[in-house]
Amino acid sequence: MTSPPILNIADVELIDLAERSRQRGSEMPAARFGGRIGPIGPRIGAQKLGYNLTAVAPGKAAFPKHSHRVNEEMFFILDGTGELKLGDRTYPIRAGDVIACPPGGPDRAHQLVNTGSDELRFLAVSTMAFPEICEYPDSGKLNAITGTGPDDFRHLARHGESLDYWDGEA
Repeated sequence: MTSPPILNIADVELIDLAERSRQRGSEMPAARFGGRIGPIGPRIGAQKLGYNLTAVAPGKAAFPKHSHRVNEEMFFILDGTGELKLGDRTYPIRAGDVIACPPGGPDRAHQLVNTGSDELRFLAVSTMAFPEICEYPDSGKLNAITGTGPDDFRHLARHGESLDYWDGEA
């Protein structure tokens, strides 16, 4: 039986991002990052859009500043206050704000940071087109991704680390 295409936001189960990182063999820097995320899209049968509820503790960001070369993201702030870092600018955000993060390079790199004293909660919606390249301007990384499944390709590297096209083909 197919699950219903409706889920009340109060029923979204949140997963600790630090724990999720540990399960994936990585350690999230707790001084700057932290929060919880609740997948929605798969639970309501979404196919071309991704949805999640994200909750971020005061003084933290859920994810590093990054841009998407393919996908567009939209954030709707449900509770709390903070700031949007977008390119080299910073904007204050609060409950009720709708934020557009179109695809692009470093000028479109974005991050939501909780600068308030209460939890920052937002609904994130994104297109789910693959392959995708994400860039992290603060750390010089890039991430090539072909999908979200366990057998999909992911490769995280630093800019400048590349091989000649014919390397290893002799």
